Amino acid sequence: MKWLVLKLPGFRIKHKMIKKELNIFFTAVLFYTRIPVPKSIIFSSIALNKATRYFPFIGILVGTVGAIVYWICYHFFSIHISVLFSILSMILLTGAFHEDAVADFCDGFGGGYNKVRILAIMKDSHIGTYGTIALILLLLFKFLLLSECNPLQIPSIIIAAHAFSRLNSVLMIFTSRYVRNDESSKAKAVGGEKILLSLFIALLFGCTPLVFLPYRVLYFIVPFSVCIFLYFRYYVHKKIGGYTGDVLGALQQFSEIGFYSMYIVATKLLL
Repeated sequence: MKWLVLKLPGFRIKHKMIKKELNIFFTAVLFYTRIPVPKSIIFSSIALNKATRYFPFIGILVGTVGAIVYWICYHFFSIHISVLFSILSMILLTGAFHEDAVADFCDGFGGGYNKVRILAIMKDSHIGTYGTIALILLLLFKFLLLSECNPLQIPSIIIAAHAFSRLNSVLMIFTSRYVRNDESSKAKAVGGEKILLSLFIALLFGCTPLVFLPYRVLYFIVPFSVCIFLYFRYYVHKKIGGYTGDVLGALQQFSEIGFYSMYIVATKLLL
């Protein structure tokens, strides 16, 4: 009994830490997807800030759903129909969260002539010409690029791409600053305090799915992903001096397209 009593305080501390971490994880699920979470979850700006560490893990979840849908459909339909259903399932799972960001980003940076105008256009809920064209091309690129891949490798490619592409958004948060002045914005909470532990966890989740791909393709994918990040960061800093939520979402989508593109290039060159 004395041993149990002595261990009880430590147990309580560990239980509290686990409960706190679960709250952070489910905050990430709540913010980035449409997946139901326990009603006991307490949403806060602090939890949302730390939830950045699970952004690539959310990519694993979303990619896994897309991979499962693809694999089931591939037993009954062609690769094109299977890829289409897979893309649709992931859009429904995230509520088109990042696709919407691409539309806003392209409208803002395409139609804005200065920082104030770009930010104003991106905040407008209406979609414009640039955003419409960007969404059409984005979905078309995803469909065509995935359809070009080896049918048996597509599930692994989808999961790896969704996890790894989200790393660039995390890196943007850690190497840049939020540029909107509105205090109520949730995106500001995402990019608040920079916690190295969160960066390490994000890197772990973002890179782990890469082990299921041929290691030689990574010689193409990783450097190209870095190039996308560096140029994209340079571009948005030149235009608005930092990032917004739409910038992060657009970067993830562009990085995902880059992942698929380089995978195809790598497999063609390495054959």
